[in-house]
Amino acid sequence: MKIDYIYILDKIIELSWKASDRVFDIYNEIFDITLKADRSPVTAADIASHEIIIRGLSQLTPDIPIISEEDLEHYSFISDIFWLVDPLDGTKEFIGRNGEFTVNIALIKNSQPILGVVSAPALQVSYGGIVGRGAFKIYYASLEKKIPIQVALKDSIQHKVLKIVGSRSHGNTTLVNEYLSQYSKTEFIAVGSSLKFCHIAEGIAHIYPRFGRTMEWDTAAGQAVLVAAGGCVLSLDGEPLVYGKGGFENPHFIAQAFPVEESIDD
Repeated sequence: MKIDYIYILDKIIELSWKASDRVFDIYNEIFDITLKADRSPVTAADIASHEIIIRGLSQLTPDIPIISEEDLEHYSFISDIFWLVDPLDGTKEFIGRNGEFTVNIALIKNSQPILGVVSAPALQVSYGGIVGRGAFKIYYASLEKKIPIQVALKDSIQHKVLKIVGSRSHGNTTLVNEYLSQYSKTEFIAVGSSLKFCHIAEGIAHIYPRFGRTMEWDTAAGQAVLVAAGGCVLSLDGEPLVYGKGGFENPHFIAQAFPVEESIDD
């Protein structure tokens, strides 16, 4: 299957904006909150975004399977290429109305994210990337202007202060603190949803250690953007995360601007 990735990426950004507009409309309304079987919250915005994205992807690439967090039961197999969607990442941030929630769409090929879009409806910005071809961000106010982004180089980190992004709503604080104890100077930035990956991709932060539970749809689009910008996402064993696993649960991982074996204090 021959794919024009640049064309597809542009279409996915447009689709993410369409879903984001609906999500933002609901964000500004009074909405109901229900709980799934795993006790995670879901709102009308999750479902509306899911429906828009599934319809758009089915029209754009009818031969590529789609896996969405909001409709897992209909997918009994995974091919070597598939879409992986989180229609609303950061539902707790959405409910808390802090603006840090995203719409995530990723293309997985041979178990790795190769293309990803992360759109933040309340912040009016999207991030996109194709692994091996670069990453960018684009503001809704200037849709024709893609701003190239890249990770901060190790030697450029000012005063050797490592900037860490972490979750507002999840994670194991004890394990994160133990991991970060190897660094002499750190600054912690709390960020919701997959924006953590995007902050590293554009050089605002340097590392995101995750020792809490995440699912593949939580990380795929953000990982694609980060890797396209020059970063990496690896398990604690130093292996790439694998996508399309049974159960879809990720191991603990480190996402960062420079290779995991490098320390800012080297």
